[in-house]
Formats: sequence, structure tokens, C-alpha cells
Amino acid sequence: MLGISRSLIQICGRRSIASLASLSETHQMLQKTCRDFAEAELKPIAGKIDQGHLYPKEQVKKMGELGLLAMAVPESLGGTGLDYLAYAIAMEEISRGCASTGVIMSVNNSLYLGPLEKFGNDKQKEKYITPFANGDRVGCFALSEPGNGSDAGAASTTAKTSGSGGYLLNGTKCWITNGYEAEGIVVFATTDKAKKHKGISAFIVDKPTPGLSLGKKEDKLGIRGSSTCSLIFEDCKVPEENLLGEPGMGFKIAMMTLDAGRIGIASQALGIAQASLDCAVEYATKRTAFGNAIAKLQAIQMKLADMAMRVEASRLLTWRAAYLKDNGKPYTKEAAMAKLSASEAATFCSHQAIQILGGMGYVTDMPAERHYRDARITEIYEGTSEIQRLVIAGNLLKEYNL
Repeated sequence: MLGISRSLIQICGRRSIASLASLSETHQMLQKTCRDFAEAELKPIAGKIDQGHLYPKEQVKKMGELGLLAMAVPESLGGTGLDYLAYAIAMEEISRGCASTGVIMSVNNSLYLGPLEKFGNDKQKEKYITPFANGDRVGCFALSEPGNGSDAGAASTTAKTSGSGGYLLNGTKCWITNGYEAEGIVVFATTDKAKKHKGISAFIVDKPTPGLSLGKKEDKLGIRGSSTCSLIFEDCKVPEENLLGEPGMGFKIAMMTLDAGRIGIASQALGIAQASLDCAVEYATKRTAFGNAIAKLQAIQMKLADMAMRVEASRLLTWRAAYLKDNGKPYTKEAAMAKLSASEAATFCSHQAIQILGGMGYVTDMPAERHYRDARITEIYEGTSEIQRLVIAGNLLKEYNL
């Protein structure tokens, strides 16, 4: 559990989140707790994690103890029992400290525990949710494949019934975040090719398990503290009771999971964007040129203003999507808007931060170059920016009955 005291309500530091005072006391305390954790535990080691491609195991465990790895999971299953707005706030603050740790948190919350909590039966929840709530274990989500990219309905991984009961999985899943560390996987495989996307089913797979092997750990541009690899299934036997939901429900489960996941990635991108703005403001107020701090220069102020505007606009879009989800309203379009806006804000702000820092922005002595590299993936995973625009447009046209 979060263990937050009333003394944590006040907002510390020189920066405050716009409209934070209008949030509930619980949300305010959560934001402060996560801010303090990120400042003390993540920000000081983020550069080392990035440069060494190190998984932050100790910090992930502490986050589990704080309740940050199962935020929307009911307390009866070992979770924190908070809403998605709380999750968005926490994700931003953790990602502001370390984007790699943020995506580890996002995958466990949104992509692994999310579909299990919504579609799992009681036995599955007990076995595959509760042990993954406290930081001892993390899970992952296996949808993407080498040949399908954004076409999630073209799953070539197959699941065929075994003569001795259960299913045999064959195929390769790629770009799996948490792939090396995960001990549980939500996997999507085709059970009936004739039905195309309606013939995809979802399965829960233990890791390690016979027939499952790992590809190489990818050497990535950014978020290098989280492992990314391929999962290779070769006659991997999965018990019948590990079918998640009903046969043929896989595509629906995947799409609903990604809607929620996009709120998490929007929040991760917000954290990167805010960290970039923080870095730029701090440098601009200390660096002098022409007799004054460069923050006095109108050219620099224009950049800072544009950065701040994009961060605040994206934050409100993200909170709106979370609010709609929490209140049982449709939020597919809004989640796509939030993810698109926040990811592009992260790319923009990290770019401008380097420009403000000049040469210092290009070296690893300062975090600006790491933010720049970390930001780029937020426009790609869990649906590229192009896919988000298609989702937004498709839902918009439906609203106009077109």
C-alpha cells in the first residue's frame, strides 16, 4: 500500500502541476509521494541505468512495496485499488525520474495486469495477479510479431489444441518489454485462421516454461534500462485453463488493453516532456550570455513557453482520458489523443531542451540527450502516431454518423 501521510499534501519544489489543487487529497498525496521517490531513488541513477542497460530491480521492488505496480487492481487481489487518474499521475512522476522505470511500471500495470483483472477468472487472478502486485515479479504482453507491425489482426503465431489437452503455441513475438525479467506473459495467438482477427485468442503463459525461449536483448536508442526481446514459441504447451476469456476474444482483449495502455504511455511521455522542460529552465536560469541569464533572452523564453504549453495541454488530455475510463465512459478516441499529443510533446520538448542547452545538451553530462532518446519510442510503441490519428479520425467520423 502507498502509506501516504497528510503531511505530504503540500506540493514541493519550484514546479507545480496545473490544476493539481483541484484534485482529491489522495491524488495530491500520491503525486507528492511519487515525486519524492523519483527524486531520491530514480533521478540520481537514471543516467547509470541508461548507459549500462541496467534493469532497476531494487527500485522496481520498492515501487511494488509502495503499491505502484498494481495501482488499479483491487486490494483484495493485492493491488492498491486506486483509479486510472491516480495511475496517470504516478506514471508521469516516475517517468520524470527515469523513463525506463516508467515503462516497466506501465507494462505491468496496463498490459499485463489490466487484461487479467478484466477478463481473468478467479483462479487465474489469484495465480497471475496477486504474486505480480508487490514488485517480486513483473509480467509482459506479447502481441507484436516480426511481420505484422501495426496490423495486430495478422497474428501468425498459432495455438492448436494438443492431443493430450491444452494448446501448443508456435511462433515468434517481438519487441516485448520486460521480456527478460517477466515471469508471466499475456500472449495472443491464432486459434482459427479462417476467422482472421476473430480467430485470435489470448493465453496466459508462465515463464520459464518448456518450449519458450528468448531472443537477444535489443540494443535500443532509448529506455535502455528496460529489456526488449523476442519470445520464441516452439510447441510450447499451455494448459486449457490458461485461456484468457473465451476462444476468439483475443483481438478484442488486445484492443481494449491497448486503449488503457495508451493512457500509461501518454503519462510516460509527459514525464519525459516535463523532465526536459525542468532541465531547460534550470540551465537557462544559470547559464549567462551577454551579461544576463539566457532565460532573459526572448528567443529562449519563446521556446520555454511553447514547451510549457504542450506539456500542460497534453496533461489535461491525459487526465481527461483517465477520467472517462474511471467513470465507465467510452475513451478510445481520448486515449489516442492523449498518447499522440503527449508523445509529440515529449519529442518536441526534448528537442528544444537540447537546443537551449547547446553543446551541453549533446553530452551525457546532462540528461537532455537521454530525454531526447527516450522520447522517440513514445511515438512508436502501443500504436504509432499514424495509428493514433487513424483511431481518432475513425471515432470522430462515427460521432458524425459518417
